[in-house]
Amino acid sequence: MREETISLLRQFGVVGAGGAGFPTYVKASSQAEWVIANAAECEPLLRGNQELLRRAAQEVVGGLKTMMLATGAARATIGIKAKYKAAVAALQEALAEDPEPVVVDLHFLGDFYPAGDEHVLVHEVTGRIIPPGGIPIQVGVVVNNVETLFNVNQAVKGRPVIEKVVTVTGAVHRPLTLRVPLGTSVNDLLPLAGGPEVENFAIIEGGPMMGRLVDSGAVVTRTTGGFIILPADHPLITSRRVDITLDLRRARGMCCHCSYCTELCSRYLLGHGLRPDRNMVGLAYSTGELVARGAPWLCSECGLCEAFACPMGLSPRRVNAWLKQKMARRGFKPPGGELHGVHSHRSYRLVPVARLVARLGLIRYDRPAPFLDERVQPRQVRLLLKQHVGVPAVPLVGPGERVAAGQVVAEVPEDALGVPIHASVSGRVTQISADAVVIEAERVGDGD
Repeated sequence: MREETISLLRQFGVVGAGGAGFPTYVKASSQAEWVIANAAECEPLLRGNQELLRRAAQEVVGGLKTMMLATGAARATIGIKAKYKAAVAALQEALAEDPEPVVVDLHFLGDFYPAGDEHVLVHEVTGRIIPPGGIPIQVGVVVNNVETLFNVNQAVKGRPVIEKVVTVTGAVHRPLTLRVPLGTSVNDLLPLAGGPEVENFAIIEGGPMMGRLVDSGAVVTRTTGGFIILPADHPLITSRRVDITLDLRRARGMCCHCSYCTELCSRYLLGHGLRPDRNMVGLAYSTGELVARGAPWLCSECGLCEAFACPMGLSPRRVNAWLKQKMARRGFKPPGGELHGVHSHRSYRLVPVARLVARLGLIRYDRPAPFLDERVQPRQVRLLLKQHVGVPAVPLVGPGERVAAGQVVAEVPEDALGVPIHASVSGRVTQISADAVVIEAERVGDGD
């Protein structure tokens, strides 16, 4: 049963839907004491996990139970913010009606950022501290996003991952959440949300804190949480367009050494050796050598330091990321580091999401994004060959071939880390490139 489950998770392309896309079959292969469903959805504006739980709580619970059986875990907990009342009610109903009851706890999280970070979530739920630079399994825990668990439940029923729940929000006339075929472009989603409210806009894929700028041709992948449309002159857009060299010069000349970036750092508060302020000071006083006194390799790049903590408007996050890149190029292998104990003031330094939303200038966009019960049928999909941690998938089809939804169109080597890519629509392959398979969708009545 366990080996069959692991095989199905790989065969049907289940990866982490809320993060980097780590293949779930690897997590299912581990031995754990505790499995946690991450329902925190702590990035502002995104609503996908909440809307999914309102409609498919039983399937999510089913996926959680599957992961319990695969890992041998004796405990299961769903970590969810208490304020998500509709999602909580749906989960409570699903657990009460479960014909094969397994003890699954609900742990109610506070409304702070970044409650969904794995290190933070594991501590909040279990009281355990993941070692610096470590992963949850090192303390006997496996964490999965709720949509990942939904996909686990689908996979054991023989259904591949070919759709994704995404939120389209921000400066649009009708914010919404919907399930769309993988490879659907933003251009196909914007009309469903009523179009942009402004003429000059920019797009963030993901949340406002950790998301990245993309253009309107960007496509939905297995890890896409949503697309946030904002005016092109919004600070969240202009700050992302600043060249890193300017950020470094500003850090050298403007850092006032207040250490607020460290005092509010979620990893520092858990007892990790990460000290963003020391990295900023090292940068300011270095004479050209690479100075990293504050363990930048431990940074999760959650963005709290730049978006909330720094009174000078600097970006310790980008400095940490730059240092990590430089060190990686020089072959540096980061040590884990020691734990210094949870900070005694941690509970007083958790940043409320409402305060963060205000600081980000997003109050007017912090609106419901209800689920659209309408089947989205894009004219074509562009399936990226690397939507997961590991090696890219290798195309198995060629231009002109007709494919059916759910058919494997790209595969990874048997001994490599990764998962196959499945056609998200039925249609004809029109292009194979170095990074994608493009399929023109078949319309009703189409035929040879």
